[in-house]
Amino acid sequence: MAIQIKKTPKPLYNIFTDIPSRYDLINHIFTWGMDNRWRFKAAKECLSGNVTRVLDLACGTGDLSITMAKLTKSRIEITALDFSQPMLDIAEYKAQCRGYPITFIRGDAGNLPFPDGYFDSIGISFAFRNLTYKHPQSSQHIAEILRVLRPGGKFVIVESSQPRSRVIRWLDHIYLRTFVYRIGWWLSRNRNAFNYLTISASRYCSAEELRTLLLNSGLRKVSFQRLFFGAAAIHIAVK
Repeated sequence: MAIQIKKTPKPLYNIFTDIPSRYDLINHIFTWGMDNRWRFKAAKECLSGNVTRVLDLACGTGDLSITMAKLTKSRIEITALDFSQPMLDIAEYKAQCRGYPITFIRGDAGNLPFPDGYFDSIGISFAFRNLTYKHPQSSQHIAEILRVLRPGGKFVIVESSQPRSRVIRWLDHIYLRTFVYRIGWWLSRNRNAFNYLTISASRYCSAEELRTLLLNSGLRKVSFQRLFFGAAAIHIAVK
């Protein structure tokens, strides 16, 4: 079920409405298929504990929320929100084909259409960088996440990160700026999208820096697990 919410234009809106048809394929190629495994870990964290309502924030084509729906056997309310209608159209089609009752909402991460403390957990898969990297509404996005997350609830992030080893970090940045950029541009025909994606990934927070950002934002406990030599990480934060 898809719900339409009026929104204001965002700095990355055109990027994420131009590339959805190849988005899943590109993600799988760039992570060598490991993104599915990482989302599985994040989905399990989102569902652990006494959970009745969970949000897939900036859901894109819905892989995280669909994974959660696949894993849960109880009646958990799963909601997925994104500002890109083309992304949501793909996500809803994928969920309907599998028979998963996920509610898809077109909305603004800076003005979430939910009551205070509504969700037991919130997950975000490779999109937190888009909400916080040099974004004029970064603080508003985090404030909204905290507002709609109940006290004691979990915020689970899967995101690109920075390897601790200087050599591996250098190789990772070369990989992003050459292979990822060129293949992404070729597959999507969108130079601006992959120029932004590769630059933001190579300059984004380290796992330690992201933990500090989350703690300074008001979350009381943050742990993380590095993935693939530190090129990505899962952060688990508690409100």
